[in-house]
Amino acid sequence: MKILVVIDIQNDFIDGSLGTEEAIKILPYVKNKIDEFDGEVVFTMDTHDDNYLKTLEGNNLPIIHCKKGSEGWKIRDGIYKSGCKIFEKKNFASLDLAKYLSDLDKNKKIESIEIIGLCTDICVVSNVMIIKSFLPEVKIIVDSKACAGVTEESHKKALAIMEICQIKILK
Repeated sequence: MKILVVIDIQNDFIDGSLGTEEAIKILPYVKNKIDEFDGEVVFTMDTHDDNYLKTLEGNNLPIIHCKKGSEGWKIRDGIYKSGCKIFEKKNFASLDLAKYLSDLDKNKKIESIEIIGLCTDICVVSNVMIIKSFLPEVKIIVDSKACAGVTEESHKKALAIMEICQIKILK
């Protein structure tokens, strides 16, 4: 069984309050990858509420984004694949996603988990490392062409760190 995890392809990270040109550029490739993937596809959504600015993350990044129910919180039109699981997360990584994948592996033996999305240097790397901790014997792949970071430099640094941690990086 193969899994594709799509991290936070939400409007605020594409062209909203935390958007980048790099995020906009990867969208056609991301959509194609999801549409052609032969396996289970799951999504995460960064999800905040009115309390965001009072959190540690909000103190360090005082830009309101991905407020539940807002346009910026929504997964980009045309990206979500009907019927796929969505894991809302209030932090960089989703423990619920990692637990789901771990339980799935016990029942159906996961061959590989491919991870794509935004932002490479924050939520992608965080989820990769949590999933690797839950499933150390499962092959984890990150497609660098389907990811974008806060900056190109931090995107490359995150990919290098993941590669050192035995994650296969598709270039």
